[in-house]
Amino acid sequence: MKTLQRKFCMALAVISLGVASAGSALAQSSAPAPASAHAGHGQPPGDPAKWAEKMKERMAKHQAELHDKLKITAAQEPAWKTFIDAMNPGTMPARPDRKEMEKLTTPERMEKGLEKMKEHLAKMQTRLTALKTFYAVLTPEQQKIFDESHRRMASHMRERMGKSMGEHGPEHKMGDRPAMMDKK
Repeated sequence: MKTLQRKFCMALAVISLGVASAGSALAQSSAPAPASAHAGHGQPPGDPAKWAEKMKERMAKHQAELHDKLKITAAQEPAWKTFIDAMNPGTMPARPDRKEMEKLTTPERMEKGLEKMKEHLAKMQTRLTALKTFYAVLTPEQQKIFDESHRRMASHMRERMGKSMGEHGPEHKMGDRPAMMDKK
């Protein structure tokens, strides 16, 4: 089950240009966690707002570089803007109150988790639609550049996600199934 959850999280991160989504979400979160809570989870200790601002700057820089690499024409500019707007992670909903969650039964907590997953899925669908619309206006050469850029970013995200999830050694690589899953 953890492998499935990990793959789902990875897909969310990669598709939504997750490098910046965590940073933007932290900046807009109503109750940021203390700096010590971030240690060991892919985020440096310190002020979450400063970290989020830094990630936002990195995302803007990446977008500008991609825009230049693709040589976006004036005719493609509206599709580019729609694509970039759709990839914006937006505001992150406040975390549920721990005490309130503890009052719920296990099925109620699972229902809440399913609701969150449905919200994430709807956001991913919106992003996919914007991506397809943008991709369709690119020339074949631009599509190759876009694909290669996205592959490099996805590879980088897999590497970072693996480190932040505490993988230890080759037996815990992304996509590997636990040995017990292979037994029948």
